[in-house]
Amino acid sequence: MNTAAKLSAYGAALALVAGGAWAGGTAVGPFSGAAGVPGGEDAGHGDTHSGTVAEAEHPEPGGLASARGGYTLTPTSATLTPGTNTPFTFRITGPDGHAVTGFDVEHEKRLHLVVVRRDTAEFQHVHPDLAADGTWSVPLSIRDAGSYRAFADFKPTGAAATTLGVDLVAPGDFRPVDHAPSRTSTVDGYRVRLDGDLVPGSTSKVTVTVTKDGEPVTGLQPYLGAYGHLVALRGGDLAYLHVHPDGEPGDGRTPAGPAVTFHAEVPSAGTYRLFLDFRHAGKVRTAEFTVDTREGAGA
Repeated sequence: MNTAAKLSAYGAALALVAGGAWAGGTAVGPFSGAAGVPGGEDAGHGDTHSGTVAEAEHPEPGGLASARGGYTLTPTSATLTPGTNTPFTFRITGPDGHAVTGFDVEHEKRLHLVVVRRDTAEFQHVHPDLAADGTWSVPLSIRDAGSYRAFADFKPTGAAATTLGVDLVAPGDFRPVDHAPSRTSTVDGYRVRLDGDLVPGSTSKVTVTVTKDGEPVTGLQPYLGAYGHLVALRGGDLAYLHVHPDGEPGDGRTPAGPAVTFHAEVPSAGTYRLFLDFRHAGKVRTAEFTVDTREGAGA
């Protein structure tokens, strides 16, 4: 256009939250983090920049660890309160142990924060503010109890782009949600269709098409320098992939809808949850999809 405490430390009351979580970290196979955009265009945040496979020193998928390459994501508190709008604060510490205060602007922001409940029933892509002492802060409104994962996507000045993740918890009665495969999403009267298959081990072309009241939307507005942002999360461990579409607003060749094309690479078979942020009529909306890679088998 939205973070690593152990749940066991909270006792039996929160064990229910963790035990019912959709993503228990059991999926196998590395998430390569490759965005695979032809021509080497800038393809995404974190470990997926420039459309290349994740750097050799970062073989793990993005967002699976709270520390990587000397950088550590540390929240002030790992507890969220459902039903309230509460400031969430955290720091990124560097190899010297001090809070990092220098970040490069990537896609119009110095840091992108994605917060998702582990069953992916809730999703937010937000942009915190940075204080002089290196503390990031952003108001978060969590609707329901559950186990959450926060992903910080950033590039320290002079260092490689990185995505770190940390677990959070919102105490209370937690009822996990299952997601049936779905390639259409309706939000605020917009209908968004996803075409194309995710093929493990190769670059996959997927296209989203936005309509409203049965008419194609041809006036998509730039959001963070693009006509759409796509986050993919792998079922089981929430391995993180953030890619961007072909072209960019104002390049003379990229239309402002209704279709937006992405290229992404997923390394393993399984189910992926995809979240598309798009902007129209001055508002950012999020469409969501559930894709099983086996849908494209033999195609």
